[in-house]
Amino acid sequence: MAISQAQAVQSTQPVLSVENLTTSFNVDGEWKSVVRDVSFTVAPGETVAIVGESGSGKSVTSLSIMRLLQEGTSRIEGKIMLGGRDLLALPEHEMRKVRGNDVAMIFQEPMTSLNPLFTIGDQISEALLCHKAMSAAQAKAETIRLLEKVRIPSAASRFDEYPHRFSGGMRQRVMIAMALASKPKLLIADEPTTALDVTIQGQILDLIKLLQDEEGTSVLFITHDMGVVAEVADRTIVMYRGEQVETGDTPDIFHRGKHPYTRALLAAVPVLGSMQKYERPLRFPVVNTATGESDVQVEVADTVAANDRPILEVKNLTKRFDIHSGLFGRVSGRVHAVENVSFDLQAGETLSLVGESGCGKSTTGRAIMRLIEPDAGSVVVEGRDVLALDKREMREMRKSVQMIFQDPFASLNPRMTIGQAIAEPYLEHKMGTAKQAKEVVADMLRKVGLTPDMVNRYPHEFSGGQRQRICIARALALEPKVIVADESVSALDVSIKAQVINLMLDLQQSLNLAFLFISHDMAVVERVSHRVAVMYLGEIVEIGPRASVFGNPQHEYTKKLMAAVPVPDPDRRREKRAVASDELKSPIRPVDYKVNPLGYKTVSPGHLVAM
Repeated sequence: MAISQAQAVQSTQPVLSVENLTTSFNVDGEWKSVVRDVSFTVAPGETVAIVGESGSGKSVTSLSIMRLLQEGTSRIEGKIMLGGRDLLALPEHEMRKVRGNDVAMIFQEPMTSLNPLFTIGDQISEALLCHKAMSAAQAKAETIRLLEKVRIPSAASRFDEYPHRFSGGMRQRVMIAMALASKPKLLIADEPTTALDVTIQGQILDLIKLLQDEEGTSVLFITHDMGVVAEVADRTIVMYRGEQVETGDTPDIFHRGKHPYTRALLAAVPVLGSMQKYERPLRFPVVNTATGESDVQVEVADTVAANDRPILEVKNLTKRFDIHSGLFGRVSGRVHAVENVSFDLQAGETLSLVGESGCGKSTTGRAIMRLIEPDAGSVVVEGRDVLALDKREMREMRKSVQMIFQDPFASLNPRMTIGQAIAEPYLEHKMGTAKQAKEVVADMLRKVGLTPDMVNRYPHEFSGGQRQRICIARALALEPKVIVADESVSALDVSIKAQVINLMLDLQQSLNLAFLFISHDMAVVERVSHRVAVMYLGEIVEIGPRASVFGNPQHEYTKKLMAAVPVPDPDRRREKRAVASDELKSPIRPVDYKVNPLGYKTVSPGHLVAM
């Protein structure tokens, strides 16, 4: 039986021992340290988590262990002992034998880690052929066994498929299979679940725990999510500004954390069910970067005037995408992305659309904005039918409805300063002169917690959280009534996420903004919403007030989403849910498919569930 408890492995030789690790980068001819004097060990079969926000140095620590930093511009000092060998003393050709063999790494973004030009079978086989004395046939058989081990359905038939044919969760499973191919002593998992849906995240975490028990592999788990830490880690190392500020057994860190930054990180974790005694959205406790402490929670006033006409009315919205095949590109099927979706949104209200990737929530947001053209239904904003507007009228309407996208870096032009980016829509809509635009930009930057002297900086000079604030400032420049926030905080650190959401709640209160908040994170949704709509296969299967949906979920899919949320309780870290390999069912239908509209039953006032 594999050893997994930290207490049972203290007397054995550590798999990894890091002593006084200091990593520096050459910036303008000067060496600047980003990781300073970090020391820790990882015992056989043990899981150690390094936790901290972006910029804390946790990923640089893992890349230093693997020696994946660019030579010449980086310098690694200290000692990194793996199986009795100092990795920093090895020549590069010896280090290549270590990587993927004795120590393997799973990266955050599987699509950029996998080569799109090679099949997944070839990529896993390559790791085996490099490090093991195997024939191509033996490598293929072992690859199929590994794919089955990580619960990829029909593994043999998917050996020759390319990465783009797999979902995010399945691609991450492929990365895990590749990392485990040579049975490494140590597995480094660098944010392996950050960009995944909550149900897929749950499956991946269970899978790593299961494989660790079967193989006895040690795991160094790098994350900013304290809920994930509680689920997987025996011991936890907290990093802050490149330094190790607290180390200990995970239960001690959670229950008796001493450093203010540790306590602030824990306070910023949204806990499902924590809103039961509140009727209104609640601000998150956020980390003060100067002191490492967190502020207090403040209940946000409920400004919804339920008697007024809704500012946004969506009725029977439908969007399907044709699938073409054959020599002449005939339509062979359709993706039913959004099917008969209806809801209203009041001024000052937050309605959250929740569901996994592929459920149609982002398509709904884009269809409302007419970034894609709906096939049927109606979208009414302030009494005007959006789908009937011509091009000029649409431009005018977009002043009232703005969108914030998931990836702030992709949303900003890297060749424009942030001042130009925020001013551009203001000037395009002829809302004022260039001089007035400068004043508006300065005001917007102050509103989102940045300073006007940043106007001449470019997007790459900001952190992810700051870039998302810039996108919010750009949206606010047009004084919109409705903001569609499409996964706008899903990729952010827990405390940065708290700051951005608090900003949105504050702006909602001061400007009476309506938010359509699109997310897959149920704990965040519970915290910020007035009402919640759960989407599954393009349809709303449950909708109602936040307290009613979370306090009395009726649909099986709603219950599944809630059950998959990581629980920040380290006493439950050895519990395993059933590891399911299923994905969201396909929304592809035959051309002649007849849709049967969903019927709904009323559970309580305003709370409807599909029958």
